[in-house]
Formats: sequence, C-alpha cells, structure tokens
Amino acid sequence: MADHVQSLAQLENLCKQLYETTDTTTRLQAEKALVEFTNSPDCLSKCQLLLERGSSSYSQLLAATCLTKLVSRTNNPLPLEQRIDIRNYVLNYLATRPKLATFVTQALIQLYARITKLGWFDCQKDDYVFRNAITDVTRFLQDSVEYCIIGVTILSQLTNEINQVSATAFLIEADTTHPLTKHRKIASSFRDSSLFDIFTLSCNLLKQASGKNLNLNDESQHGLLMQLLKLTHNCLNFDFIGTSTDESSDDLCTVQIPTSWRSAFLDSSTLQLFFDLYHSIPPSFSPLVLSCLVQIASVRRSLFNNAERAKFLSHLVDGVKRILENPQHWEFAPNSVHYLLSLWQRLAASVPYVKATEPHMLETYTPEVTKAYITSRLESVHIILRDGLEDPLEDTGLVQQQLDQLSTIGRCEYEKTCALLVQLFDQSAQSYQELLQSASASPMDIAVQEGRLTWLVYIIGAVIGGRVSFASTDEQDAMDGELVCRVLQLMNLTDSRLAQAGNEKLELAMLSFFEQFRKIYIGDQVQKSSKLYRRLSEVLGLNDETMVLSVFIGKIITNLKYWGRCEPITSKTLQLLNDLSIGYSSVRKLVKLSAVQFMLNNHTSEHFSFLGINNQSNLTDMRCRTTFYTALGRLLMVDLGEDEDQYEQFMLPLTAAFEAVAQMFSTNSFNEQEAKRTLVGLVRDLRGIAFAFNAKTSFMMLFEWIYPSYMPILQRAIELWYHDPACTTPVLKLMAELVHNRSQRLQFDVSSPNGILLFRETSKMITMYGNRILTLGEVPKDQVYALKLKGISICFSMLKAALSGSYVNFGVFRLYGDDALDNALQTFIKLLLSIPHSDLLDYPKLSQSYYSLLEVLTQDHMNFIASLEPHVIMYILSSISEGLTALDTMVCTGCCSCLDHIVTYLFKQLSRSTKKRTTPLNQESDRFLHIMQQHPEMIQQMLSTVLNIIIFEDCRNQWSMSRPLLGLILLNEKYFSDLRNSIVNSQPPEKQQAMHLCFENLMEGIERNLLTKNRDRFTQNLSAFRREVNDSMKNSTYGVNSNDMMS
Repeated sequence: MADHVQSLAQLENLCKQLYETTDTTTRLQAEKALVEFTNSPDCLSKCQLLLERGSSSYSQLLAATCLTKLVSRTNNPLPLEQRIDIRNYVLNYLATRPKLATFVTQALIQLYARITKLGWFDCQKDDYVFRNAITDVTRFLQDSVEYCIIGVTILSQLTNEINQVSATAFLIEADTTHPLTKHRKIASSFRDSSLFDIFTLSCNLLKQASGKNLNLNDESQHGLLMQLLKLTHNCLNFDFIGTSTDESSDDLCTVQIPTSWRSAFLDSSTLQLFFDLYHSIPPSFSPLVLSCLVQIASVRRSLFNNAERAKFLSHLVDGVKRILENPQHWEFAPNSVHYLLSLWQRLAASVPYVKATEPHMLETYTPEVTKAYITSRLESVHIILRDGLEDPLEDTGLVQQQLDQLSTIGRCEYEKTCALLVQLFDQSAQSYQELLQSASASPMDIAVQEGRLTWLVYIIGAVIGGRVSFASTDEQDAMDGELVCRVLQLMNLTDSRLAQAGNEKLELAMLSFFEQFRKIYIGDQVQKSSKLYRRLSEVLGLNDETMVLSVFIGKIITNLKYWGRCEPITSKTLQLLNDLSIGYSSVRKLVKLSAVQFMLNNHTSEHFSFLGINNQSNLTDMRCRTTFYTALGRLLMVDLGEDEDQYEQFMLPLTAAFEAVAQMFSTNSFNEQEAKRTLVGLVRDLRGIAFAFNAKTSFMMLFEWIYPSYMPILQRAIELWYHDPACTTPVLKLMAELVHNRSQRLQFDVSSPNGILLFRETSKMITMYGNRILTLGEVPKDQVYALKLKGISICFSMLKAALSGSYVNFGVFRLYGDDALDNALQTFIKLLLSIPHSDLLDYPKLSQSYYSLLEVLTQDHMNFIASLEPHVIMYILSSISEGLTALDTMVCTGCCSCLDHIVTYLFKQLSRSTKKRTTPLNQESDRFLHIMQQHPEMIQQMLSTVLNIIIFEDCRNQWSMSRPLLGLILLNEKYFSDLRNSIVNSQPPEKQQAMHLCFENLMEGIERNLLTKNRDRFTQNLSAFRREVNDSMKNSTYGVNSNDMMS
C-alpha cells in the first residue's frame, strides 16, 4: 500500500513538472517518464487510483488521457467487461464530482465518447451495451444547470467523435477490413438509431431555455446555452452519407438530411426557434446560431415537395430579411468583406452567360460595389494612420485575395470603373505632388496620400489583370492605357525621390501592378496592335514592347540599387525579372537592351548591394540570389552558343569567389563566418545558373568549369559544416541540380568518363554528409526537420536524379571493383533506418523524395533491395504499405509503382524457381524469396489495403492501384479467395450473389502471368468491377450509403 502511495506521489509530481515547469529539460524528462508509465502493465489500476486519490487536476487529466489510449489500442485490446466498467465508472465520477477542472471534465467526456464509438457493435447477451447514450445522460439533464451542461457536452462530444474519420478510423479493427469502412458502418448505425433523438432533445432543451427568462450574466446558464448550440450544430453538421466535405473550402455543400427527419424541417417552429434565438441572445452567440441556420438552409432539395419547399424558403428568406434589417451585430463580422466580394465576383463572372429575358440589374449595381470597395479602402487610410490601427496593407496575402476578387467585379461595366479610378488617382497624385513641393507639408498628410496611392496602384493592377482576351474591346484596352500611363508617371516621381526617401508599401504595390501588366500585355500571346500601346506612345513616348520592357528593366535595376536591403521588395523585383526571362520573344528583346547587358557584365555587390556578403543578417536571406542568377542565366544563353570566352567573362565574379574560399580553406585559421557567407552566396548563384542552363552546350561549359577544379571545395564545406543546415542545404541543392539530367543536358561523349566521375562525386557527398549527420545524436522534435531531415531529403532527391539520369552505366561499378554505387546505396539505407516511419509521411518533401527514389531502386536495382537484411526489407515494405493510404496522390502512386516492381520481381523469381533450369537462382533472390515466404502477412496486408481502397474509397489513381493488384492476387490466391468471401459475406443476403458475380467478372479471362497484355485486361476488368460494386452497394445499408439517403 505504501508503494502505491509513493508511486502516486511520484506521478503527481511528474504531472506538475509536465504542465507547470518552465524548464524545458525538466519537462522533457517528465514527459519521457509519463510515456513509460502509459506503456506499463499496471497503468489501468494506477489510473483508477489517480482518479480516486489524486490531489491535483493534472493527475486526473493524466489518468483520463491514459485510459483513452488504453481503450483505443488495437493490439491487445481491453476485454468488453472492463470497458463497460470504465464507461460506468466515468459516468459515476462525473455525476459525483461536478466541480472538476474544465479540462478534466473534457478529457473524461472524450474517454466516454471514444469507448462508445469503438464499442458500438459490441454485444452482451444480445444487447448493444454502448448504444444507450441518451439514457446515460438523462440523470444529468434532470439535475442542476452544472450537471445539465455535462450531459449536453457528453452528447455533443459523442456526435463529434463518431463523425470524425481521423480521430478513430485507424483504431478500429485494423485487420483485413479497411478502417474507413468500419468508421462508416458505425457512423451510419449511429445516424439511424440515435442522431435524430439527440437532435430533437437538443431543440427541445433550446426551446425550454429560450422560453424562460435566461440570466446570461449567470456563467452556468451562459455555458448551457453555448453547449446546446454546439450540440445542435454537431447534429446538423454530421456527415450523413460519408462524403467527407473539404472544410477549408468556401463552397457550402448540401446537407444530406435523412428522410426520417422530414417532420422536424416541415415544422416551421424549428426554423423559427433559431431566428428567435438570434434576436434574443447576446452577439457573442450569433456565430453559433448563424452556423446552425446555414446548415438548415443547406438541406437537400429532395427532402421537400414543391409546395413544402416554397413554404420552407419563404420562412427562411423572411428570417434572413429580419437579420439584415437589424444590423446591430455586423461589427462582429470583420471578415464579411471576403464573402461579399466572393458573392459579387461570382455574380459578375456569370454575366456573359445569363440568357434570361428578365433584367438582372447587375450592370447597375456592380459598379456601385466596385465604387464602395475602392472608396472605403481610400477613406480607411487616414483613420488607420490617425488612430494607429493595424494596416491591412501589411497583410499582402489578404490584399491579394481581395484584389483577385475585385479584378472580376471591376471589369463589369469597365468604363465606370476606369472613370472612377482616373478621377481618384488624379486627385491623390495632384495632392501628393503639391505636398512634396511644399516646404510646410506635414509627414502625416504625405503618408495619407502615399497610402491612398498604394491602394489605387494595387487596384489598377488588379483590374488590368482581370482583362479576358476574348471579351476585351479596343476601347477597354485604351482605358487600360490611361491607367498604365498614370502609374508609370507616378513611378517616375517616386523613383526620382528614392535617394531621399521611399515608401515600401507603395513599391510593393508597383511590383504587383507590373506583374499584372506583364501577364496581360507582355509576351508571345499579346496583340501588339493593342490600343494600350497607342496610348503609351502618345503620353509617354513608349512606341513598342521593347521600350516598355526597358521601363521594366529600369525599374528592376532601380529597386535593386535602392532597396537591396529590403528583402520583400528585392525578392518580388527578382521574381519579376525571372518571369520576364521566361518568354521566348521577350527574352530576345531584353538581351538587346543596354541595361540588361550592363547586368550581364556587372553582377557584383558593387552595383547590386544584395549580392554583398556582409550586409545580410543571416545566411537564409541569400535565397533571392538563386532567382537573380536563374534570370541572368536565361538572358546569357540567348546569344551564348559555343562562345567559351563570353561564358568565362560572365563567370569571373564567381571564379573569384571560389578562389577566395579555396584560399581560406588552404589556411589553418580563417574567418569562418566570412567563408560561410561567401560560399553560401556562391552556391546559391551557381544553382540559379545550373537551373537556367538546360541545353547541353551551355551546361557542359558549366560542368567543365566546376569539375574537377572546384568540386573539392564543396566536399570540404560539407565535411566542415555538416551540422549547420544554413550551409549544407544550399550546397546539397546545388549538387542535386548538377546531377539532374534536365532536358537531356547531361549527354557526355562516348569516350568521356565524366558521367561516372560525376556519380563518384555524388556518392562521395552523400556518403560524407550521411555518415556525419548520423553523429548528431538525439535531435529535439521541433528541430529534427531543419537540422536533419531536410538535408536527408535533398540527398534522396540527389541520388534519385543521378540513378535515373541515364548518363551512367551502373553495372561497371561492381565489374571494376568501384564502391561508389555501394557506398551511396548503403548510406541511403543507414539514413532511412534513422527516420521513424511516421516522419516519412509527416514531412511532404521528405515523402516525395523518398518514395520517388524507392521507385527508381525497385525498378532498376531490385537485386540490391533483395540483398538487404530482413529487418530492412520489412521496414521498406512497411513504408510502402503506409504510403498506399497517404493523402498525397503522388506518394500513393509512387508506392503502387514500387509495389508493382517488387511483386513482379517476386513473381518472376518464383516462376524461375519452379522451372527446371541449369542456372540456379542467385543468392540475393533466393534470400528475398525466403524472407517473403517467412512473412507473407506483409504482402497480404497490402493486397487487402489496395482492394479495400478500390472498393470502398474515392480512389483517385485507379490505374496505378490496378498494376500491383494482379501480382498480389497471383502471389496470394488462397488469401484473396478468403478475402473475397469475407467481403461477400459482409453484404446483406440479397446483395451477396451480385457481389460474388462482381469478383467472378474481375478474374474473367485473366491468365497466371504478368505479361503486359494480361495486365491491361485486368485493369479493364477492374474498372468494370469498381463500377458494378459501387452500383451494388449504393442501396445497401451495409455500404457507404443507405437506402434512406438515395431517396
């Protein structure tokens, strides 16, 4: 007993350390100890003791959380009687202790909800023991307000838990049946047996609450109303037919209310209840009430006949009208601008397609909306500056989103939009000019005009970007010309003042304008006879596209000269230069400009301050250099041809930088920070050039310049600074770019060994980085990607690019005793085994690089995979198995391809082993076959997963899924037969024959081989199979949908 008391005291102390201490080390140690406790055999009994005798809320929270984990585990689950006892204990505990901390109550309710969901189909003496939720909470609802809140919260949490796929789908019977199917069965059963009763109960309690004089100053009554509204919303927000809508989308989906709920929606008092609540309760409740009304308004049309629907809509519109007529709550809707613009954007976009004879009046009201938006933005500038409020212009993402919407609205009745913008711009520009010339002008007045002009420049860029070529007239192009002239004149004014002062927000608006102008009026697809150019010629003397491009380049050089220390402006300016360098005709016109030739001949920090190595606050600020050199590389390539002298002249600043780093490395003591900055800047520049050089001639010049002279410097940098990702990431990315055979640029002559030499350098870098990064030891979870996984991910990409580049014959390495290939592959395995499975899928870039590399290895280096140790093979197969269910389609498709290669290899080796041959199987193949025969469950599980995804889920890559499936079936014919019988028997009796026939048709005409012709026939059969199965299951209550839903 004394031991129990002592261990309880220790646990309570650990909880305190976990939740209260500010010392990170102490908290991590406490967390580690508590994780061990969770996995200990006596966890269950100690949790009960903690709840009974624990003196702190934190220990109660720990007990509730641990119990939730225990009831959720799939291996070694708790017996039914024990789960019933825990459920009853939790209810009694909540009923006898109403004063628990809120987070403890929440955790216990979560435990109750999890037990109920996972045990939904569990029977004891023909009774479904976990389906009595309403009975369970009745005693709470009949007691005081505090108890009533607990009862309502239990129902709300249970509804939410059963509706959520992510929370428990993969905890439910992870055997042969796919978890998503189990989840839908539970959700459908709950919907049919309990959900309507919960919804009715919730509405009745709301009616009772609104009928009484609620004292909402009383915290408990306030809380009860809040929980009742949440419960009602959870009921209406239930995924009734398993469509799993995308919550991040703005599009409101139809709420598929079951037919059995009709009575509630035909009764107008249900709808009226929520409108009455909206008007009678404080504004803080408004969002919840409106959320319920939105769900009710979105019910499926087929729930009503025409007369019923007309009546329902009439009530709905009357209620909405009442809300709009009493706008006392609108100050609580600061984000309404987005939704209003979204509505008008869709209305304006539909104008060309409206065929109705009745007038829609959009041409009357749309200009008013445009005017209201523009004038409200301009009027806000003074108030924001005067009161020191948050400036919306600082949230460039939000501004861009609103401008995208306005671009469509503003083009409707464009003449009116243009006239308004010209008038407002001229007023602000004139005032601004007068203020600049006045000696007594106050900074506040100047700032107001600059703010107004910033909005106007953004808006002009947006409406120009909204031009649709097929619907645009010459007159509208002329209007665009009027607007462009004004912005360019303003630019000349602001640029002339940059030596004294500049406005960052106005410069960003200018760059946004230039980007929109470039998209619409610069490039190969633009009509050069556009009226816009005529207007530019008349006002500014810009006669053609070349002269306009010179204005662009002039602005780019000005920005880089004056704003080199401002990262947002520098990066957006360089992005504009990069975009200009992509167009076929524009890049050829750019090269002829003297300003561009100046850039090509003077790309040094003396002329472009952002290229300097001493003015950056940290190494990551140099990222924009890659963009700059990508653009310069494209511009250089236009006239480069085979001119090595011109190339060497261009590379002089980079040659000098490499020589400087080499000089530093050759001495024992050097300034490490200076060396890092020089090298990181240099490799970022080189990566930009390497990316741009996508032709063989130019890329070979770069390759011969860097190899062998400067490659040792890159290797030395990795060796010295492997622990500093700010240095290693740029170097590894450069190497990954150099080995990437983009556009077949890595074509070496037949007598050249350079392909093999390049792979040797790749192998050397991967091996050196890999071996050193593994010496880092334990890395904190929040830093593991930055310090370790990001570098490993780039190494995987580099190895994949080298292995799939088709410029190396990898057979020669083993033939001549060269260990470069073996070293690279063994390092890959070491790195892979240092990564937990969960991390492979948690980090998208790592997922994509790993699975694409694995695809190449299983395709071309299967003998290497077959030669690995059993635990490594099982790790790789497990990662493929988990990747099959990944949300990223690219990862899932890659896994299908890997699995196909492995299964094909296995099938071929098995076929050979059964034939009488003089040459026996090689040792690797024999071992691999033996391992697979020892562990058939892994391949069988993948067969089950693939089949279940095809049958029960929204399979977006059916073709990819079909390729490994045939091999899996042929390797596991008995298991497939059992699986088929299991799926058939899980259907209702009247559907079993149809499902059996579907499986018969799937294998019709399929032979026991993996020839392409046979595979193609199987893929066709599978398409028909999926269609037939879905048709068969549509009306099945056992399937994804139910009869009720289809009515």
